[in-house]
Amino acid sequence: MSTHVESAPKHFDLLIRGGTVIDGTRRPRFVADIGIVGDRIAAIGELAESTADAVVSAKGKIVAPGFIDSHTHDDQVLLSQPHMPFKISQGVTTVVTGNCGISIAPLRDSCPMPAPLNLLDDQDSPRFATFADYMAQLRQQPPSVNVAALVGHSTLRAMCMSSLDRAARPDEIRDMRGRLEEALEAGALGMSTGTFYPPAMHAPTEEIVEVGRPLSAVDALYVTHMRDEADRSLEALEESFFIGRELNVPVVISHHKLKFAQNFGKSGVTLARIAEAMKRQRVYLDCYPYNASSTMLHTDAARLHGKVLIASSDAYPECSGRDLDEVAAEWQVSKTEAARRLQPASAVYYNMDERDVQSILAFEDTMIGSDGIPTGDQPHPRLWGTFPRVLGRYSRELGLFSLETAVWKMTGLTASRFGLAHRGQLAAGCFADLVVFDAETIRDAATYDVPKQMAEGIETVVVNGVVTWRTGSHQGARNGRVISRSNTAHRYGLGDADTRPHGA
Repeated sequence: MSTHVESAPKHFDLLIRGGTVIDGTRRPRFVADIGIVGDRIAAIGELAESTADAVVSAKGKIVAPGFIDSHTHDDQVLLSQPHMPFKISQGVTTVVTGNCGISIAPLRDSCPMPAPLNLLDDQDSPRFATFADYMAQLRQQPPSVNVAALVGHSTLRAMCMSSLDRAARPDEIRDMRGRLEEALEAGALGMSTGTFYPPAMHAPTEEIVEVGRPLSAVDALYVTHMRDEADRSLEALEESFFIGRELNVPVVISHHKLKFAQNFGKSGVTLARIAEAMKRQRVYLDCYPYNASSTMLHTDAARLHGKVLIASSDAYPECSGRDLDEVAAEWQVSKTEAARRLQPASAVYYNMDERDVQSILAFEDTMIGSDGIPTGDQPHPRLWGTFPRVLGRYSRELGLFSLETAVWKMTGLTASRFGLAHRGQLAAGCFADLVVFDAETIRDAATYDVPKQMAEGIETVVVNGVVTWRTGSHQGARNGRVISRSNTAHRYGLGDADTRPHGA
C-alpha cells in the first residue's frame, strides 16, 4: 500500500502514476507513484496532489528499475547504432561491455583483429589508442543506454604482442600492465579474459595474474570467459578462483554453462563448487536464458559438435541462417573446411541442456547477461529477448522464481556486484532508470528463425529521467551516461542485506 510523502515536491519533471513497484531489492511489491526531477527519483509514494510536466500512467503495470545487462559485446555498436533498439526495447538501460577478453580499446590502427576480436570491428569502426579516448567518445556521442566498460586481456595482447600463439614475455607483460593501469584510471570497471579463444588460449595463469596486478590496488573486477566450459569446467573454475585470490579482487564467472552431452547435468557439481568458493572469496556469476550459445564460427573440429547455425559470414552473407552441415554438404567439403571458407563469421551452437540452464538461472546469486552479438542478419535471439524471456518464460510460466527475484537478478544484484552507484533500485536519490511492463503479457518474441523481433509487454523505458521508449517506439532520446570507476559504489551492495555477496 502506498504512503503519502510529506516532503515530496509539488511539481515533478516526470510522474509515473499508480504502478505496482518492484524496487530491485526483492522486497514485496507495492502500489505507488514515482516522481522524477532531472535525472533522479525525487519521491516514491502517494503523490496525488503533485503535478508534472509529463505523466505516465502505470496502473495495473509493474514499475521496476531499468534492467542491467551484465554481459554484452556492445562496445562498437554503442557508437554506430547509438539508439540501441535491441536493448532499450527489452527494458535494458545499462550495459556492461568489454567482456570475454575483447574490448574496442585500446587498439591502434595497425593492430591485428583475429577472431573473436573482429566481432567488434568493421571497416568503418574507429580505433582508440587509449581507453580514455574511447570513454571520451562515448561521452561526446552518448547512446540511449548507460555504459559500464571492462578492458579485454585479449585486446591488450593484440596491442602489445608481436605473436599471440605463445605466452607473453616480461616486457610485454609490463606493457599490458601499463595499459591496464591507464584503462582503470580512465574508468574501466576491471579486466576481462577469454582464454577459451585463440588470441588468449596460450596465455598461462601466471601471465593473467601478472598483467592483472593493477586490479588489486583499486579492487577492480576480474571477469572471465573461462578456459573451458565443457569437460574441464571444474579445472577452469579453480583457475578462475586462484586468479581472484592471488589478486584479492572479485571474480565474475561469465555466462556459466556446461557444454556437450557428456557434461549435461553437471551444473549441480559446478554450482556447489561456486557456492563453496563464495564462502571464502568474492565470486559472482551470470548466465543467459537459452540452451544454445553463440560466438565466432570455430574452425576446430572439436568445437563444431552438434547443430551449428551460421549467424553471419562476411565472405558468404547469403549463408546467414543456414545449418553448417548443409552448407558443407552443398560445397562437398568437410564441416571444418566450410567453416574456414565462411570466415570471418559467427555462429549459434546448440550445445547445452535445458535442465542445466534452469538450475544455473535459479541459483540465488546468478545475474542475467545477454551475451548478444549485434552483428549479422541472424544473431542469436538473446540479443533482443533475454530479459523479457526471464520474466515471461522462467518466472511467470515455469515459476522458477518470483517476479521480485527475477527483477532483482537483473537490477539490484547486478548493480551491487559491479558497483554501479545509485542504480538497480527504485528509491529516492537513485538515478531515474525505470521500465514499465505488463507482467501478464511480457515475453520474448525473438526466435532462432526470426531473431530480430522486439519483445512484447514493455510499455515505457526511462533512462536518467528521460522517456526513451514508449509503446513499441523509440522516442529518439540518447540520454545514456558513462559509468566509470570514479563514481562506482562499494560492491558489497546498495544498503540492503539481500545485495551482499556470500562471505562479506
